[in-house]
Formats: sequence, C-alpha cells, structure tokens
Amino acid sequence: MNSNSLGQKNKSIFVNKFNLRVTKKKAFFGTLILLLGLLGITTFWFKSRYDFDNQMTVKIQELSNAEYPANPAPLGKNFQRYSQRKLTIIKKDETHFDFILEPTNKKTAKIIIKNVDLKLLVPKAPEWVKKDKGLEIIAFTDREWNRQQVSFPANSENIEIIGGDGFETQNLVEIALANNCLNAGFWEILLFTKEDGNKSLYYQNWFTLPLGHYKNVFENINKISYWDYWWRLEHWQDPSSTVINTNLLRKVIDEKEIISNFPIDEKIILAGEQSRKIRTTLATNLTSWRDFYRNENKIEFATFRAPGFYDTNKPWKNEYWRIGKFEKAILRTIKPIGTQQNLQEIELILGDTKNGEKNKLFISGIDIKNLPKLPVEEYPKGLYMPMGIGIPPFYQSYEELTKSHPDESPYFSFLLDSKDRWIDHHHLAVDGSVMHLDMDNPNLLHLYLLSYERNTLIAHLLIYLK
Repeated sequence: MNSNSLGQKNKSIFVNKFNLRVTKKKAFFGTLILLLGLLGITTFWFKSRYDFDNQMTVKIQELSNAEYPANPAPLGKNFQRYSQRKLTIIKKDETHFDFILEPTNKKTAKIIIKNVDLKLLVPKAPEWVKKDKGLEIIAFTDREWNRQQVSFPANSENIEIIGGDGFETQNLVEIALANNCLNAGFWEILLFTKEDGNKSLYYQNWFTLPLGHYKNVFENINKISYWDYWWRLEHWQDPSSTVINTNLLRKVIDEKEIISNFPIDEKIILAGEQSRKIRTTLATNLTSWRDFYRNENKIEFATFRAPGFYDTNKPWKNEYWRIGKFEKAILRTIKPIGTQQNLQEIELILGDTKNGEKNKLFISGIDIKNLPKLPVEEYPKGLYMPMGIGIPPFYQSYEELTKSHPDESPYFSFLLDSKDRWIDHHHLAVDGSVMHLDMDNPNLLHLYLLSYERNTLIAHLLIYLK
C-alpha cells in the first residue's frame, strides 16, 4: 500500500470517528431535549390536574332530556327551568367546604350547601383494616366505586337559598350531594321539589371535585400518602383474587345452618328506584328470578359511566352463573372488631353453575332484631346497603352521616370463592343487598340481592331465624 492510500484510509477512519462522535452528541442532546419535554408535559399535567385554591369556580355539566333520555330520576314538571348555573367551591378548613350554586339569571336562586365535612364523603379506611394490605385495598376500592348520596332538607342549617323568582325559596324541599360510583372526583348536585306528594328532581349537575382538594382530604383523614392508592381511586383497577381474612374483621361466637329458601319461580318484585330503572335494564321477558340465571347471557344493563350517567349504547354484562345455585345459609353471632356489641352475620353458599365452585356471600355486622318490619312491597325501606368494608348506605341524610361515620361501621359485605379470594361484584353485576324482617313474622328475614347499579332485584331469599 502506498503512502497516499494509507493517508486516505487514516483520513477516512478519522472522519468516521468524528461523525460517530457528532452522531452520539446529537443523540444525547436529542434524548435530553425529549426527556426535558416529557418532564415539562408531566409537570404541566400534574399541576393542572392537582392544582387547587381556597376558592375555585368549577366547570359543571347539565344535561337536557334529549341529551340524557335514560335518566332514571323522577323528573318534575320544572326540570331544566332553573338551569345554566355556575358552581363555586370554597375551602373552610382542612376538611370542611362550601358548595355554592350561582345563578346566571334573575329567576334562579343562589343556593349554598354550607360547611360540608368531606372526611365523611372521601374514602377513609377503618383503622382495623390497615393491618392487612388486602383488606385495605378492598376498603378503598369499594368505597370509591359505590355511590354515596347525602341529602339536606331545605331548612337545614347547612342550606341557604337566596333570591330568584320565589319558586325555589318556596318549593325546594331537598338538596343532595353525591359522590358517584366512579373515578375519584366525579360528583353530582341534585335539587328536588314535591309534586302530587312525591319527590321530583328539577335540577341536576355533574362536576369534578378538584383532585388537589380530594388528595389533601384523603391524606388528612387516612394519614397515608395519596400516591399509594391514587391509581386505584382515579382508575378502575380490578383487585380480584385478593385473599380476604374475615377473622381480621370479626370474631365468631357461634354459628348454625338455618332453614332458608330461594323461591326461584317467584315473580320479580319491583319498587323504589328499581321501578324507575326499567329502561336501564337491557333485557326482555324477565318475569321470575329463574330468568336471571338461565338467560344470563341475554341480560345486560346500561353502563354507568363518567361523569355519572347511564349509557344504553354501552351494555354492561353479568356473571350470574357464579351465584346461580343457592345451596344454604349460615347464621353467625359475631363480635366485630372496633365495637363491643355482639351482632349477626349471614353467609350464603352459592354454587357456580359452570364449574361447581362454592362461592360465599357475606353480609356481616347487622343487628337483625332491629331491622325494619315491612311488607315485601316496601322492601326499599329496609337495610339497603352496598358491598364493601367501612361503607355508608347508598342514600342517607347528612345528619345521619355525621352521627354514624362509615369508617367506624362494623358492617361489611363481599363475595369470596372457596379459597377466600375476593370476587369482583362489579363484573358479577351485583351492587349490594336489602334486608328486612317480615311484617307479620319477626322470625322471618327477607334478603334481596341488587343488580349492577341497583337496576333490578335479582333474588329474594327467605331466611327463617328460628
């Protein structure tokens, strides 16, 4: 090889190395710019999502009949006549807030829901579940993914009604604030009047409680980092197969199998909100309980989706075969953790009709002797409860809530498989249960199972206590 050729080769090697160094530098700076860009986007997203102020105007959504034809609420003649409002949320202290519905016209009143204690509406886990990660996960999951609606009478000290054309100051009878059974922050405000003796909805809006406030209240009442559970609270993360140790929730004093019956050919019973939700049950020819378990693939429900309404175009299926065969009921006397009072627990053994699995439905921490005595047609006045641990009723007055904090309640309810693994009752399409004593026989307990979103009852069991 001559000197010219050798020189060319060395020059080529030098140029290639130089180009390689330049390329690496470009790649490094390109990656750095990309990372800085992503960091900037993340910072902006975080700030905008969790930013808060002591006084905030919050965007609301109001839907007309045409926009929400599946609305199961008892709509009044004045529905939408007092709409186009604004919502201001004011922080009073660490957990107390005012919700102010501002009018945008002279006929509409200004309505203030004052001094609401959000520690009673934001999920809080009972102290005794914090000893077990599985129990804590289920407590937070079900608390956020169950509806909690609290009501205030118009003459409540928490309510102030100012101005307008006089309709609301004279006719508004109840205001409700609801934490929807959806992602963290999806809430509602509802205003009711009375027509022909019945409560009627004349105003409804949906809004997102500022997540910065939600986060701060959560951390204040639970004494843990919000980031431990933020994904579960803000997005559905199915905790199926979580092993549940029921002995960490109560001590069994005694138990016995009791006479019980599921009259599967009984005609479906309908009252209360189930009578209003016929349009959200997407099925036909349902006449008896048997129809839910032999035609489960044909039974669907309107999906309850963000920000908090029913969508008939997105059907929700069920897994009723997992509880398709009622086998027996067990009655226990228990001492719940956190209380000195002996209470009762019902366990239903329910067979899976596809694989024979023996699943177990627990309804625990109940005082059976003090349940309401009702005729069957008035079942909605019974103990009407969701599934979960440390949960409030679906509906109650704010006054009742302040006297009975959910995280102090001994009540719990869930469905487990034969290996004590939690079964996702949302996918199963069961929302909870209703219980009451018979009107004429105090030793007969009526127990009903509620479908997904309480659209219908799917079972009526007769349990003989003696």
